[in-house]
Amino acid sequence: MSSRETLPFGEGAETALTGGVPLVGRGAELAAFAHTVEATFTAGFQFLAVVGEPGAGKTRLLAELAELAEGRGLTTLWGRAAEFEQIMPFSALIDALDDHLEARRDELTERLGTGQARQLAAVFPALAAKMPEVPDATEEPEGADQSGMVRYRLYRALRQLIDELAAPAGLALILDDVHWADDSSAEFLDHLVRHPPRGKVLVVVAYRPAQVSPRLASLIMSAGGHGRQVTVGPLNQAEVEQFLGPRVNRTRGRALYEASGGNPFYLEALARMGRLEVSELPPTVRAALQVELGDLSPGSLLVAQAAAVTADEFEPALAAVTAQVSETTALEALDELVARDIVRPAAAGRFRFRHPLVRRAAYESSAAGWQLAAHARLAAHLATLGAPATVQAHHFERSGSFGDQRAIATLVEAARTVAAQAPVTCAHWLRKALDLMPEDPGTLEDRLELLMELSRAQGVSGRLAEGRDAARELLRLLPETDHTRRARAARICALMERQLDRPHEARALLLDELRRMPDPRAAAAIPLRMRLVAESMMRVDFRAAQAVLDLMPDDDDDWEPDLAMAVAALRPMPAYAAGKMAEALRSADAADRLITTALDEHLAEWLDAVAWLCWAETNMGRHSVALRHFERAAAVARSTGQTYILTNLLAGTARTLVVLGRLPEALATVEESVEGARLLESGQQLVFALTQLCLASAWSGDHDAGLRAGEEAIQVGVGGDEVWGDMARHARGVALIAAGRLGEGAEAVLDACDGFGNPRLDRGTLLASCELLAYADAARGRPPDAARWAERAAALAHPHLPVFSGLIPLARAHALRPTDPAVAAAQGEEAAVLLTAGERRIDAGRALLTAGLAYGEAGERRLARERLRDATEVFRTCGARGLEAQAVREQRRLGVRVSAPGPAGQGGAPYGLSPRELEIATLVAAGLTNQLIAEQLFLSVRTVETHLSHVFAKLGVGSRVGVATKLNQKP
Repeated sequence: MSSRETLPFGEGAETALTGGVPLVGRGAELAAFAHTVEATFTAGFQFLAVVGEPGAGKTRLLAELAELAEGRGLTTLWGRAAEFEQIMPFSALIDALDDHLEARRDELTERLGTGQARQLAAVFPALAAKMPEVPDATEEPEGADQSGMVRYRLYRALRQLIDELAAPAGLALILDDVHWADDSSAEFLDHLVRHPPRGKVLVVVAYRPAQVSPRLASLIMSAGGHGRQVTVGPLNQAEVEQFLGPRVNRTRGRALYEASGGNPFYLEALARMGRLEVSELPPTVRAALQVELGDLSPGSLLVAQAAAVTADEFEPALAAVTAQVSETTALEALDELVARDIVRPAAAGRFRFRHPLVRRAAYESSAAGWQLAAHARLAAHLATLGAPATVQAHHFERSGSFGDQRAIATLVEAARTVAAQAPVTCAHWLRKALDLMPEDPGTLEDRLELLMELSRAQGVSGRLAEGRDAARELLRLLPETDHTRRARAARICALMERQLDRPHEARALLLDELRRMPDPRAAAAIPLRMRLVAESMMRVDFRAAQAVLDLMPDDDDDWEPDLAMAVAALRPMPAYAAGKMAEALRSADAADRLITTALDEHLAEWLDAVAWLCWAETNMGRHSVALRHFERAAAVARSTGQTYILTNLLAGTARTLVVLGRLPEALATVEESVEGARLLESGQQLVFALTQLCLASAWSGDHDAGLRAGEEAIQVGVGGDEVWGDMARHARGVALIAAGRLGEGAEAVLDACDGFGNPRLDRGTLLASCELLAYADAARGRPPDAARWAERAAALAHPHLPVFSGLIPLARAHALRPTDPAVAAAQGEEAAVLLTAGERRIDAGRALLTAGLAYGEAGERRLARERLRDATEVFRTCGARGLEAQAVREQRRLGVRVSAPGPAGQGGAPYGLSPRELEIATLVAAGLTNQLIAEQLFLSVRTVETHLSHVFAKLGVGSRVGVATKLNQKP
């Protein structure tokens, strides 16, 4: 029974789709497939996970699903990850999409725009082939973003590509064997299920549960109502008998069922061994496969082994080189391999093994020494052909010898090529290169450089513990007397310890390195002291931070200019926390002058210090200055790859934008911060980002999203004893109050403020909390309690921080409305003026709303209508949809005819565009580039790009030309 004809059923048919082979059993699975395909048409995006052990028949079932999807008119694309290429970035997506993209390359480039097409060209060879070498004026300069966040923008581009491929009939994207998918593919799938495509898109993944990563296994939970899992179990005895057919007698069939456990692939492999009795079977199916391979002629077995070395889908010419035979000989061997169903023809003259387990068996049937030599031959041949370093690296890492400079150079080149899109792969190849590099004086500098790159790649990919370990290895190799570089490495290591929520280890490392220095006041010691200051401030131990700062001069003769700037950036926060407002403001002014004149490369070295200045400025109400510094620091963080700081800076930017009343921008910014924190796998940064997402969503009127973000920020479970844990709890309290759950919200805000006993939150947040608590108590019919909160707000005020002063009359207005609405209206008017002057636009709108309500209750209907109209306009331009809806309702009660606010920030604009999106869309239609739009609207180019991606989505277009066409139509 060694021939294929004796086995009419089984998983052997799977990679050739159904091949006309009937399917045994699987009625429940097919019914689930049919339901999911129909749901794609009725409900949009669907995610299906097909889960089963090796050989259970997943791929055979996917073939049925593909036929079902094609029969319903879905464009169906199929790709597979491969065991021996699982470090290659996006391999399954490339396998699925690349040939299809080649046929539609010009059309897709037009629809996506050159900028996004260039991003995608870094992944798909079909798009790279015709991409212009020189970017056009609308594109970001190549290499401008070296942070891990470039992956986030790539994932957005991939999501838009999927939407384009789905138009108009729909798309079924089937990815098999994703347990072997690389980390970048897993990250993208995670992004996709949390940010689903707009069109009729069905994404199917198949994997083995014991081998899949936690990220991939959790995709079903992330998909929520869009997701479904189908588990493929073994066949029962009756199905096995049907599988084997009438030519296998019942006794042997029962023995085969017991030996295989009902697993179709194992059953087929055992049944092929027709010359053996079941009792004589080898102990594992692997042995059965090796017996099958042993039936081949020696020449064909050699070519099968060479093909297993080459690739999952291999070319005969490369298999011939690897086997050291002529191409003619290889083709003759392939004839036998196809006849024996070891391999099957694939597209464009290539071949594939009938199953990954067959490829593994062929690879493992060869001797270890032969494998090494085969990879070396193939690597050398690929180098001669001029193949990309990323293609060669796979073979050099398996064949390179210690000290092999060619292998080391190729691995380093490949690592640097994929650093932005696939930092996990980058880190893998850098580590392989370091393993081949001798530890001797002649290679020390190269080794130190690669360790710095490795630490960074591991850090931005979320492998923070590994990045920390690489930084510690760097410290081990650096000479004891190289204090400057040791201090830098220790500082990076301490930053990663902090991201890992290990502040005590970070502090111990810094102190240990300081003790090694002969002169603790030398310039080389300053970076370590600065990191100690930051660690103290994270613990809200501002006295300790100030004590260290008191020992540091503002400048010294042997300091670099950037060091003085960095020290200045740390000084405002401890002074502010101590209530020394005049000193804090003077320090902030001094730091502002130094940072404004500093070069970007100076900022790049000290972004963690600059971030503290940005947050201090926000806390002191210097919102416009803070935003300017946040945006510049974020741009520098992108260009230098400092993702672990970038996510913090984006969160701070979003917080500032919320106060300024620029909610659509805040949401776009904080979305990137959250995605970056998830990619980074840093609990601390995720809490920072989710806290700001909670606030931005709550004030935007998306209360469910705000509460979800706030609850997740708390559930992350890190930072509970530091200020950022309090910030998360406070944000959730604000979201509860905004959602109308006043009692729960007031309790949560009080808890975050420690009952105002010994709070760790900043003064401005505490003052704002008093105003919210006054509002909650007044709304619950407790005016005396509201009045007490107003007085506490007054006690927290400081003459040097006038930006917060408007919150005091607003709190009083809440307290007075039930008993003296005329005075309350006057207090609301005063609050609106002060808050507008302080750039707190949403609070100014709330003051106008309160004044309008109070005027109405006092019988001043004209003034009530005017203030409510003013409040409505403020909320509309801010994007505060919930508050806008409330102001509209109050106007209607007074007899004013006013249109209802549009959903999701429409603000009356067509196609659901926000006012800012409509403004940008109009300028795009006028032919302006992103850079010109940014300059005209005083925005960053990144903010313009984010808004433009939303415009594309809302208009249903994929190009700038499409925007102009759509705006000229009536919605």
